Amino acid sequence: MRAKISYVITAAVLVFYFALVGSRGLMLIETGTPLTVTFGLAVLVLPVIGLWFLWKSTQFVRRANQLAAELDAEGGLPADELRRTPSGRIDRDSADEVFARRKAETEAAPDDWRSWFRLAVAYHDARDTPRARKAMQRAIALHDGKRTETV
Repeated sequence: MRAKISYVITAAVLVFYFALVGSRGLMLIETGTPLTVTFGLAVLVLPVIGLWFLWKSTQFVRRANQLAAELDAEGGLPADELRRTPSGRIDRDSADEVFARRKAETEAAPDDWRSWFRLAVAYHDARDTPRARKAMQRAIALHDGKRTETV
């Protein structure tokens, strides 16, 4: 729940910032000189890109959460079998062991979104965020019936 609240607050701050930047861009355009119009148009690109990125990120999180809920209802969510350090951090060797099992599971069933979901969790636990995101995108695409390239 705390993560959702943080996400909503961050998104709201970003939308406010994009609105502020957009208004400055419009003010520059209203000035009417060729230089300020050019700068104003350039400034307006930033909020558009930012809003697009925020929208795509929000869609990704929503879809990943939907898959997690579906997998939980099936009883297929991966159990937390990781060892932790006294400070609570995941032990790297433990994460690597679980990752090896999840990778083998995914190689055995490359068209199963559930195995890709669990692999994404293993990548995340191993602190490999880019690959975790790609694996989750693959799980989402397989769940939705879309054909994707191999990660």
